[in-house]
Amino acid sequence: MDQEKDAGIPVLRGIHRHPHQDQVVYGEAAGEALTAIAGAYGVRRLAVITTRSLSGSSGLATRLIHRLGDLCVGGFDGVAAHSPREGVVAGAAWARKSKADLLVAVGGGSVIDATKAMQLCLWANLREISEMDRYHVNAGPGRVDWSRIEPTVRMVAVPTTLSAAEFTITATLANHQKGSKENFAHPLLIPRAVVLDPAMALETPDALWFSTGIKAIDHSVEQLCTPTRAPFADAVAAEGLRWLAKGLPAAKAYPRDPSARQQCQFGMWLAISGATAGRGRGASHAIGHTLGAAFGVPHGMTSCITLPAVLRWNADIDAVRQQYVLRLMESSALSASEAIRGLCETFGLLTDLQSVGIGPDLYQAIAEHTMHDTGTKSNPRPINGPDDVVDILRLAERGVPVGR
Repeated sequence: MDQEKDAGIPVLRGIHRHPHQDQVVYGEAAGEALTAIAGAYGVRRLAVITTRSLSGSSGLATRLIHRLGDLCVGGFDGVAAHSPREGVVAGAAWARKSKADLLVAVGGGSVIDATKAMQLCLWANLREISEMDRYHVNAGPGRVDWSRIEPTVRMVAVPTTLSAAEFTITATLANHQKGSKENFAHPLLIPRAVVLDPAMALETPDALWFSTGIKAIDHSVEQLCTPTRAPFADAVAAEGLRWLAKGLPAAKAYPRDPSARQQCQFGMWLAISGATAGRGRGASHAIGHTLGAAFGVPHGMTSCITLPAVLRWNADIDAVRQQYVLRLMESSALSASEAIRGLCETFGLLTDLQSVGIGPDLYQAIAEHTMHDTGTKSNPRPINGPDDVVDILRLAERGVPVGR
């Protein structure tokens, strides 16, 4: 019998890791969902972790605490932007004193990442900021073996933005002493459950909602444009981009419509799910980490500035994938770079470095710092050194010109 002909399709190799997350509850009121989750897990002392912007006498988190009644021991609102380690250690100390048996993160990516790391502090009994030095991913030879740590108190997340931190095993914290961000990773840092209640997102300020929406698009785009294919990751990233491309404009047109917010939440959830293939991200995330940690640019806003520029810089290498991005967005723009930038401008978001006070005199320092980020190693167009990052920053200086 004749041997079958080779189909000409390369055999893909990779590892897909499913996160250790029990459930995602969507479309239900947060208070009722949390009460049911607490009953299922047999916990009775919920502690809400949030920011000052969501606390106060009439804040969103405060209202949730009241709805939970005796099930909740109170709230900690000391988390700041970019999840500084100081707030993490303080929050863990508060949770320890409160004898909490479940942490509930209410807020955006900073709150959720901080709460993830609070779990670590509770598991390992970390009480000082310096004690965290031996636990982050790049701690070197002295890094503590996490497998010897017994996970105790876990967390649930109720997100109010589209940062998607609730779907990852990594907590990214700002180290202000070093002007950098550090990753803490463990399979059980991921929230045990997530509650996607669109009503909890209706009060999120437009700039925060839409900029984190662009960050969610960044999650999709950098997965779709990475040189390595992975079937599950590509599928969910593509579908996530479709949902976001429709949901974000709908949320702009109908700001009080929960269904529009829910479209965005579904898109965000799918977009980040591709990261479980372990392919890494690209230069947009890498530069964004530096802009956030060293210059305080809000997490979502970094993608508004970096993604259009990175797409333009990569365009000659991944033109086919970028055209696919354009089709998924159903955009009439001439390029993926232009489509993203146009979307940002529709939402009134900043798209250039000048607008956030970063000038050419800082580019070399930013570039050298960014070279330490793993995203520079998985960018579609190879980044061979700081000069390449500077070239991207120049494209982002005033925003990528339309039509280029």
